[in-house]
Amino acid sequence: MTHAPDTPPLRDDEQTMRAWARMALAYRLVLDAVGLALKQAGLPPLGWYDVLLELDRVSEEGLRAVALEKRLLLAQHNVSRLLARLDREGLVTRAPCPEDGRGATIRITPKGRDLRARMWPVYRDAVRSRLGPKLGDADIHKLAAMLGRIIG
Repeated sequence: MTHAPDTPPLRDDEQTMRAWARMALAYRLVLDAVGLALKQAGLPPLGWYDVLLELDRVSEEGLRAVALEKRLLLAQHNVSRLLARLDREGLVTRAPCPEDGRGATIRITPKGRDLRARMWPVYRDAVRSRLGPKLGDADIHKLAAMLGRIIG
């Protein structure tokens, strides 16, 4: 296919799809490594960490379940079950939402903060062990910048 001299050639769809597939596979491999490391350390699954991290970021303010769901990569029904489990474990609390009597505000407890803090080094080290040997610092910075452009 030819193109006008002033217009760039079309992107190679095969290359685009290859990049997409490799990105998805790399994501899955790193998540699996993190999950295995947490399990081997006798810690809860990664989903627990993600919920506790988001709640810790907003501190005493807490989050409505709907807002929390938007920050996570879990399906809504999974978040509801996970929050119920975290509540039973004493890692989060639910309080009636002042703006909406049907909703609840979820807050992290000190026990939840402690668990998140214990999970973090295992999570971090698993990611480092998967990326570090393959990518140098410059490549990691480049990858972060490229992915940042994709997510906005």
